[in-house]
Amino acid sequence: MSARACLLPILLLVASPWLLQAGGAQDPPARQAPVLVFLLRHAEAATASATPRDPELSPAGAARAKALARLLGDAGATHLWASQLQRTQATLTPLAAVTGVGVGVIEAQDAEAQLAALRALPAGAVAVVCGHSNTIPALVEGLGGSVAGLESDPRNGRTLHHDSYDRLFLVTLPRTAQAAVRSVELRYGE
Repeated sequence: MSARACLLPILLLVASPWLLQAGGAQDPPARQAPVLVFLLRHAEAATASATPRDPELSPAGAARAKALARLLGDAGATHLWASQLQRTQATLTPLAAVTGVGVGVIEAQDAEAQLAALRALPAGAVAVVCGHSNTIPALVEGLGGSVAGLESDPRNGRTLHHDSYDRLFLVTLPRTAQAAVRSVELRYGE
């Protein structure tokens, strides 16, 4: 089964509480549709770069970015966000090309602005956020999701493992008081 074929059952599973409640609710279903937020760390960065503080993607990273576009190309993305660094933006570039959605930039250090933007999305929105090993866990947890297997870094707090590039988190933000935030973790790429 392809990665894309696996995504639909996962989306249905995560959204099923909303789908079950929508039939008996007073609001029209469109206003109750949950917001889906995919969060991921940038793909592999080049180890040798003319800009070592802001490296481009390595060939493996470029391949992973294309894998992300194949996986989420039909997920209905309405918003794409990356940090100010080129490796996050380059990770979303193939997805932007497939969806026709531009990549917005929010500073990596401004988690509150990112969380506010995600919480303000209209019902039914689908956002994809590309960040860093030290920003994605805080964003997932800030939305009410959970992340297992984090490392402790004295400078950056709780982070994804340095060599971990395949983790993709989906957080479902309900638009009804009866439903709870749900989160799942997926893996993508080679």
